[in-house]
Amino acid sequence: MLITQLKAKETIVSLAEGKKVFIVNCQGCMEVHFPEKEAVELQKELAADGNVTGIITTDYICNPENMKLRLQKHESEIAAADTVLVFSCGVGVQTIADYLEDKKVCAACDTYPLPGFQGVTPLEYKCDQCGECYLNLTGGICPITACSKSLVNGQCGGSKNGKCEVDGEMDCAWERIYRRLEQIGRLDVLKCPTQVRNYATDDEVSK
Repeated sequence: MLITQLKAKETIVSLAEGKKVFIVNCQGCMEVHFPEKEAVELQKELAADGNVTGIITTDYICNPENMKLRLQKHESEIAAADTVLVFSCGVGVQTIADYLEDKKVCAACDTYPLPGFQGVTPLEYKCDQCGECYLNLTGGICPITACSKSLVNGQCGGSKNGKCEVDGEMDCAWERIYRRLEQIGRLDVLKCPTQVRNYATDDEVSK
């Protein structure tokens, strides 16, 4: 099982500050706790300045065909937004980022593990439920699960022709991240070193 928890309010506000924002909410599957009430209150505050172009709430945003149809109904609102803010687990954020590859897609939640049965998604995207979600720094591509070495500070230098040195059939995650950041004009993010992960947060939430 897993649990989604809102990032710090100041973090979410900073992602939306001075920008036009489109919001996607996932109601969550039966195995996922989603902080619905807290998210609604925060989104009301974000919308108060008139910079929220639209909000959709649905379930299973990790289903790409279903999500594609829902997003198509809001094309004009999404086009008017600078940032798409996703309130879901890491799999949902990756689904949206893959479909809206020319948009800045940000995670508003962190995902933590809980003991018990884990729901099964039909996607190749994975969420390692590592607590501190890096998707906002990597263009919606997870460096923990998409990289064989789970590197968070950049490419290892062993890839060849865009393929991973550990698995020759696998695209290098950090090359994918670089290309995505380049596409959305956010290569400046790579100038900022990633902070050392605080693994204690995983244990605290899982208790």
